[in-house]
Amino acid sequence: DGDLDHEPGQFVQVELYGIGEAPISVCSSPTKRGSFELTVRAAGRLTKHMHSMGKGDWLGIRGPFGKPFPVKLMTGNDLLFVAGGLGIAPLRSLINYVMDNRREFGKVDILLGCKTPTDMLFGEEIKEWQKRLDVNFSCTVDRTAPDWKGNVGLITSLIPGVTINPEKTFGVVVGPPIMYKFVIAELLKKNLPERQIILSL
Repeated sequence: DGDLDHEPGQFVQVELYGIGEAPISVCSSPTKRGSFELTVRAAGRLTKHMHSMGKGDWLGIRGPFGKPFPVKLMTGNDLLFVAGGLGIAPLRSLINYVMDNRREFGKVDILLGCKTPTDMLFGEEIKEWQKRLDVNFSCTVDRTAPDWKGNVGLITSLIPGVTINPEKTFGVVVGPPIMYKFVIAELLKKNLPERQIILSL
């Protein structure tokens, strides 16, 4: 079958015979049975070759590996997701898990930051998150575009506008390394205990 039996936040080793292998985050929720999804940026030899592959081509998958997000610990609490750029790919697995088990969690805030509007991944899915009444979604871009009507600025500029209960909120942060220090500083200003800030590095 196509079930990976992964937990949100894990990755697989993808191998192409004669080319090599690379770790790729699983971006689909384990609640989606029968298949799993990877988001691959064409950055190196292996990933560029993956982009040239067609339906029915074979590749090797080993895993899942890595430390998953502590879902059981977060159950029953409010969640604040902070995703910078490609960080939305590994975080999507957890977000969709929470969406599919929505009654098990409290308030959900999703903050997304991208370089430009065209860099935004999962556009159609994000539109669905925006429509949900049980989710607060905000997005910002570093550089605007003519048809962009949303926020412009760093992702840290969105955090002051979020209302959180420090006693029952977990912050989950995924993004480029340079982002972490500044996001953590903003979350600490909100009196969110450091032990309740979960980083995916």
